[in-house]
Amino acid sequence: MEAAAMDETKIRKKGGLRTMPFIFANEVAEKLAVVGFSTNMLIYLTQQMHMPLAKAATTLTNFGGTSAMTPLIGAYLADAVIGRFWTVAGASLVYQVGMALLTVSAALPQFRPAPCDTAIAGGSTCEQALPWQLAVLYVCLFLNSVGAGGYRPCIVAFGADQFDESESAERARTWGFFNWYYFCNGASMLVAVTAVVYVQDNVGWGWGLGVPAACMGVSLVAFVAGYPMYRRLQPVGSPFTRLAQVVVAAVRKRRVDRAGDETGRLYENDEMDAPISMYGKLVHTNQLSFFDRAAIITDGDLLMTDTTSGKQPPSPVPNLWRLSTVHRVEELKSVVRMGPIWAAGILVITASSQQGTFSLQQASTMDRRVAPHLSSFQIPAGSMTVFSLQAMLVTLFVYDRALVPLARRYTGLDRGISFLHRMGIGFTISVAASLVAGFVERHRREAAAAGGTTDAGTAPLSAYWLVPQYALHGIAEAFNSVGHLEFMYDQAPESMRSTATALFWLSISLGSYVSTLLITAVHRWSAGPDGSNWLPDNINHGKLDYFYWVVTLLQAMNLVYYLICARRYKFKPVQHHKEGEGDDKSMVELQENV
Repeated sequence: MEAAAMDETKIRKKGGLRTMPFIFANEVAEKLAVVGFSTNMLIYLTQQMHMPLAKAATTLTNFGGTSAMTPLIGAYLADAVIGRFWTVAGASLVYQVGMALLTVSAALPQFRPAPCDTAIAGGSTCEQALPWQLAVLYVCLFLNSVGAGGYRPCIVAFGADQFDESESAERARTWGFFNWYYFCNGASMLVAVTAVVYVQDNVGWGWGLGVPAACMGVSLVAFVAGYPMYRRLQPVGSPFTRLAQVVVAAVRKRRVDRAGDETGRLYENDEMDAPISMYGKLVHTNQLSFFDRAAIITDGDLLMTDTTSGKQPPSPVPNLWRLSTVHRVEELKSVVRMGPIWAAGILVITASSQQGTFSLQQASTMDRRVAPHLSSFQIPAGSMTVFSLQAMLVTLFVYDRALVPLARRYTGLDRGISFLHRMGIGFTISVAASLVAGFVERHRREAAAAGGTTDAGTAPLSAYWLVPQYALHGIAEAFNSVGHLEFMYDQAPESMRSTATALFWLSISLGSYVSTLLITAVHRWSAGPDGSNWLPDNINHGKLDYFYWVVTLLQAMNLVYYLICARRYKFKPVQHHKEGEGDDKSMVELQENV
């Protein structure tokens, strides 16, 4: 016990604000690499690999979905096996290999189909990519997905780990960390969708993908450089096993008399739970009371012999597949309670994912000159997301510097408003973004028809018409995504922070897959007898506005669902360890009303 206390004291001497430059530098370089790689990828697939638009859009959304699903594996490794630091470092290395391979394939022409033959009258003929060329592409995407699986769920939790939750001042800094993490994230993305995309469009794909690959190398070096100063919490075993043990124990005791589940008679073992409750213990709640049965002591639950060593322990040892502590039962309850709120974030991702596919295609058909009457310089279609990023960055800055101090006066919360309110604002703005996108698309298509550019050419309409929908999506992300991330980190059990951020990325995964399913369904349902549909390769012949309005309707229904879930949500009650003299009960009540 004394050695453990010394280790904990040593851990608490590390971390803090001094580690932030290393973590933020890592995030900036990593995001510059990943976004520089993915932003213009639709153009690469359609123009270099000669994929049809729908197939290219589906490939990218599937890649995004897979990249957001693999974090569950990374979270398991971080929480249960090797810890967050080594998971992030290893994943960054895999990322590096994937990006280097893609750079080589982009630089060497034999990895791509031959350029389209434009000499044919009436149009051009393009060769499809060979199976082995597509295989190389998919291997690169897979390696990047694996890298994302280790990096994404751990870097945010690892950064938040640098602040000691047992000290109120440090705990308050955690919420500022989320805002500034996302701000650095957005700033690096802004550079990626401008400078890197410009290189891809005007210099070449070899350099355009080589720069992101080099940035990934810088990201890895920056992260490892801070090793001596980091607080590195040790893995504490699989959270999935603990959750399964609670479920099995509760099911086994489903016929046990509920009279035995009074709070004072439920099993607690602070010594056993110490590694998974370093900063505070979850206290009993009355919701989801079925699982309380797992903490009722019955015959055979406590063992007098240690099954691992065969020796008699100083006190009875619980058979964890028959008996769980209150803290472990409440871990499961917290995860279950988070489910409905977590699920509400899926359709927001479905809506925002269109920025990288159909909104980009819209931009490619419009007049993208920066100053039509003064300069011929064009904004690359892939750089239109700069308006979304600018809106997000401005919103984050104003939120942190103006809205939070103002709201704090009325709510008394360190973070200004609760993350549930923040998410709700983001959901509402996202609905408006999809609605506006539909009207803009209708105007764009009418302008193309009036200008005679339906079949080819640039519509006589400025791409600045797309700015409102991009900006609204950026503002929505500043509220919803950061609020969602705060919610998952705060409400998850302490020992499951990597898993919680993995679930955040899983919602992005499912949002991408829902987008794929929705596009496929719309293709099928809108197909006419002549082969036409709402989403053809030439969007001037389609009904993309109808698709946006379908997304708007789904989001409006999702907003109503979210409001119902948020109103009924019960925050987890945590009894923080004392920093000095004080009443534990008051601290529990504070957590319940965050």
